[in-house]
Amino acid sequence: MNSSGVGPVGPAPLLRPVRPGFWGQLWRFALIQVQCCVFPIALVAGLALTIGVWSVWDPPVARYDVLFGYALVVQLVLVAMRVETGRELAVICCFHLLGLGLEIFKTHMGSWGYPDPGLLRIAGVPAFSGFMYASVGSYICQAFRRFALRVSHYPAAAMVVLAGCSYANFFTHHWLPDLRVILALAFVAVLWRSRVWFRVGLRWYWMPLWAAFVLIGAALWVAENLATLLGAWRYPDQASGWHLVHVGKWGSWALLVSLSFALVAAVKQWEGQLEPDGNWPTAD
Repeated sequence: MNSSGVGPVGPAPLLRPVRPGFWGQLWRFALIQVQCCVFPIALVAGLALTIGVWSVWDPPVARYDVLFGYALVVQLVLVAMRVETGRELAVICCFHLLGLGLEIFKTHMGSWGYPDPGLLRIAGVPAFSGFMYASVGSYICQAFRRFALRVSHYPAAAMVVLAGCSYANFFTHHWLPDLRVILALAFVAVLWRSRVWFRVGLRWYWMPLWAAFVLIGAALWVAENLATLLGAWRYPDQASGWHLVHVGKWGSWALLVSLSFALVAAVKQWEGQLEPDGNWPTAD
């Protein structure tokens, strides 16, 4: 990660307050990340609260159904409080549907399952499951706004193609060769010059876009471990007891992040937050 007083929108003002040091900037960065994760954090809190209640009491309604209602209320509150815009909500809903489609297929193939009962199911999949994918889209939308994200040298067409291929590979690898490694290398190749700029306080920083996907994928792998621990879903090898999800899922999440980013980027490109030609200044 690199930093500079020169951002993607031009030189910073000559007169400014004294910048905080490394630890101060790191603290600011962490606080902004927490704000960006408001939807994912709310979902994890709901999982923790409900598993605590259902472990000591047997309510007359299924836990998965309560989680659906809870997630829906959280989503509506975020929109009502203007934490998310209507345009962002449309993108998040699109990712919700794509995630739900993936869930229906994967559960029928036995890749994972939902052990608890519930009435609100779509083709056997709990309706709340789509919100877990929507929370990834919500995070990216929040990051664009709160970090003032800008992306230079963004290959929009190639990203759409690779994101679509990555999504398709989640289905086709059950019958055809698994192309995850090839797709990951292709992402690194097409995004080699792409930089994602983000602002913390008055200072701009940048990192390679592909590296951002890898880091977000790692965070999602950690979140997945927490979610399975809290009984959101279960992998076949966790039937006899919980243990860490295979680290290979990290790569799968990184590829799925690319799809979410491509959807959000389609909106942000229209808003002028992507620069395909890389005309912004680079950091020193």
